[in-house]
Amino acid sequence: MLRFLVRADMEEYASRAVRLLKVSMQHPSLDVLYEDNHVLAVSKPAGLPTMGVPEDEPSLLKVAKEWIKQRYAKPGNVYLGVVSRLDAPVTGVVLLARTSKAANRLTQQFRSREVEKVYWAIVEGTIEPPHGRLVNWLMAHGRHRRMLVVGPSIEGAKEAALNYQRLRRLGAHSLLEVRLETGRKHQIRIQLADRGHPVLGDYKYGAHLKFPQGIALHSRRVTFQHPVRDERITIEAPVPEVWAPFGV
Repeated sequence: MLRFLVRADMEEYASRAVRLLKVSMQHPSLDVLYEDNHVLAVSKPAGLPTMGVPEDEPSLLKVAKEWIKQRYAKPGNVYLGVVSRLDAPVTGVVLLARTSKAANRLTQQFRSREVEKVYWAIVEGTIEPPHGRLVNWLMAHGRHRRMLVVGPSIEGAKEAALNYQRLRRLGAHSLLEVRLETGRKHQIRIQLADRGHPVLGDYKYGAHLKFPQGIALHSRRVTFQHPVRDERITIEAPVPEVWAPFGV
């Protein structure tokens, strides 16, 4: 029995090692967009969760902490506070705070809607009208780990609002610029899908067409007040190379 337990432990260890190796090869370095003593802004790749995964699985937060640790030869634990998140299949700007003071001040800006968040999305079909404001009431469906569009009177429902602008047609698709008014989970994905224009590759919310990596949703630009200096900061992330064949 002991032999089997040891073998099982070794197999589990080997499986974890292989999984971590694959991810490290896929995400070999941190794509840093901006850094100072208070803020770290990075471009998240598709497939890497921002945070909240088991200890033996990678996340953007873990990769960023290791980057800070190696860059500055820090011997102990590294503090980084996540002040903005992206779903695992989504790419683009993520803000991290390097001090607790910066984390508190940036978090307050997000809560009070002082942060400007701009996304790009490629959606199925030609959206009409070419610009508009979408308002829905959303609630979580825990069993299927997704959001649902519901009526405003449903207990637990939260209002979600965004503004979109069609930048151009891409054949049978549309390239949109989306500006969030609220920050609900999966908000852009479900609101666009509810209008019959799911994000490419987003099978969770009804997409029919494949996207090479993750889904065609990208956190393009974030503008915020620097947590210490009297300065407005804009961080922009280039779209991934896999967008190029779609004309972006």
